[in-house]
Amino acid sequence: MSKARKAFCGSPEHTIDRRLFLQGGVATALGVTLGGLGWSRDTLCAAELKKRGKHVLLLWLAGGASQLETWDPKPGRPTGGPFRSIQTAVPGVHISELLPKMAKLMNRVAIVRSLDTRIGEHGQAAEMMQRGRRPEAEVAYPDIGTIVAKELGERDSAVPEYVSIYQATEGQRSARPFAGFLGGRYAGMSLEKSLKPENIDRPAHLSDQEHAEREHLRQFLSEQFNRSRQADAVQGYNSAYARVRGLMRADTLFDLEREPPAVRDRYGRTEFGQHALIGRRLIEAGVPMVKIARAWWDSHHDNFESHRELVSELDHVMSTLLLDLEERGLLESTLVITLSEFGRTPTINRDLGRDHFASAWSCTFTGCGIRGGAVHGRTDPDGRSVVEGKVEAGDIAATIYTALGINPHKTYRLGSRPIPLAPENAEPIATVLA
Repeated sequence: MSKARKAFCGSPEHTIDRRLFLQGGVATALGVTLGGLGWSRDTLCAAELKKRGKHVLLLWLAGGASQLETWDPKPGRPTGGPFRSIQTAVPGVHISELLPKMAKLMNRVAIVRSLDTRIGEHGQAAEMMQRGRRPEAEVAYPDIGTIVAKELGERDSAVPEYVSIYQATEGQRSARPFAGFLGGRYAGMSLEKSLKPENIDRPAHLSDQEHAEREHLRQFLSEQFNRSRQADAVQGYNSAYARVRGLMRADTLFDLEREPPAVRDRYGRTEFGQHALIGRRLIEAGVPMVKIARAWWDSHHDNFESHRELVSELDHVMSTLLLDLEERGLLESTLVITLSEFGRTPTINRDLGRDHFASAWSCTFTGCGIRGGAVHGRTDPDGRSVVEGKVEAGDIAATIYTALGINPHKTYRLGSRPIPLAPENAEPIATVLA
């Protein structure tokens, strides 16, 4: 008798009834229902979505968008550049003339004009802004998106909890989702090469029934193995398998051919516009955290020409997205953020560019938990420094969590060490919160 045969203890719990397995009874006996992993877009409505909770859609302006050509213009000043400022829907609040559509929606948007984050290197700054804190050698902090996924995700959701779309090459590495010490269970899905998640197609040689039977067997064996162990790794694998199967059924989320041409035209047939439309589809399906990147804003040369194009596109895509979310009843449950790793220098260099600048720059919040029309902070007349309401990376994180109903001072445990969601000295920006 082989060693493998001797190792079998003979317990009926370790046998598999082939007939039960083929009929799908194994999954039923274990209390596992894969049917719950299915998803039908047609069955969702605004009321159901509200019950599903809150969401974040981050528009990541990779490379460092200029605050002076967007949310904090300084027309007529030596640092101001050639563009005017325009009145918005909020009396007394002006933004760049490159944002005329957003100017009409400013009563829905809160601006923070007083970010002072000090790090002016792309990689370190991107990681800090997305994690809400400076890195530490001894702790792999998860990014904000991972925490949102953990806090707002549904246990048996058929859709991913965190999706990042970043298909440019510049800055891609430092902007990838990072689960840190939370591990693979909450790792984000990063779409970097195409809009279709890789490796989710059913093998061509397997029928749907055969594929389901294999999953039933895998689940049964996994549960039997883990019955007396309760290993976190096994639970993580089971969760990952369940999500992949759910995603295989919901891969139409990424298929824009299912959207009417008029809707695709409304967003604009640019890559950024189409990615934002997918972002809306993901939010509508219940994904808690979506990041859509638009690169590359690093305008060391010809800042004004590049921003004329980039900001005009942002104006169209962002305004379309906000109105679409609002029309679908989703904006009140979706926090939309524009954020970069830093801003651009007030000083205009000899190449008509603006360089990296982390001492006085801007971001915006819209939707869930936000007081539309609010403006927090103030910079000096030339935009060189913050003179009122300084904000740091941790305060941005605390504001995001608070707007979503998450306590920013909640702690996770890393061994015996308590880790607060936001840094201990961080505070939410009360000015912009509803």
